[in-house]
Amino acid sequence: MGSVADKIAKKILTSRGSKVVDLASWREGRKMALEAGFGQEGPIPSKFADLDPCHGIYVLAENVVSLMAESISVMREAKGFVRIVGDAEDEYLPSGPPMSPLTVSYFTMWAFFDVTFGSSRETMGSCILRIAPGLDCPSWLIDTVERMQHSRMGFYVHCGSEGDGVLLREAGTREIVSCMVPAGYTGCEGEIWFVRVLPPPHSLCQRHIVFNTPYVIRDWPERAFIDYLARERSRMQAKMPHRTKDAHGHLMKYGLEPNHWNEYIHCAYSDHLREAIFLTGIPDIRQSLPHASTVR
Repeated sequence: MGSVADKIAKKILTSRGSKVVDLASWREGRKMALEAGFGQEGPIPSKFADLDPCHGIYVLAENVVSLMAESISVMREAKGFVRIVGDAEDEYLPSGPPMSPLTVSYFTMWAFFDVTFGSSRETMGSCILRIAPGLDCPSWLIDTVERMQHSRMGFYVHCGSEGDGVLLREAGTREIVSCMVPAGYTGCEGEIWFVRVLPPPHSLCQRHIVFNTPYVIRDWPERAFIDYLARERSRMQAKMPHRTKDAHGHLMKYGLEPNHWNEYIHCAYSDHLREAIFLTGIPDIRQSLPHASTVR
């Protein structure tokens, strides 16, 4: 039968010379990727010249993925994706405070790289990675999208600053990574951040990148999140695919259901700055969440 990604790839690759599938958005995305400038320090997206080049690579790739996803979204095979993301858009109105605590930078990455659909549980990112080589997409784009596909949210402990960067350590682990925070928030040592940390996109990029506006969790220590994650992993054992070896990674990427982390952000919101959004509470302790009463 083949996976959903295989079916989508076959339909797109065999429709290049026909009008069976509208590939206008896909072609526009591919053109944008091919036109990205390449300097001695790697791909430098001229359209995003005001951004740090290392961050700009990811922003450009996200824009290309968005265009390519337009072509895929109208296909019958992607109806599950459209339903999940459309319902979430209606429920949470992603835009950023004060309209919604779910920012576009957070929601877009969730939609393209964490939402699974079809019997083979593909994401939009995995579908694009399946198709891209057959349409001669540049290798830097494929590598960047692959890093984004492998990414996930996580609870991180602020471990201090390093120059203009921030040192983060995922809760319950020992490894500390130096991160660029494009949103501009530097925070304070000891804070808990709920963020998606992307690896350096190029060998000459020295720092990881906090891709979404930081969600900073007030009034709860690291131990509370370590205990919470242990409880959640125990609850999800029966639902987790048998071949999954990384239970923690699976939880942080997919949650117990598609809107698991969307609902947490929605219920835990407490305040915001331009550079950061403040949350409070533990996801499975209902009384700790200021907006839990709004859960439907």
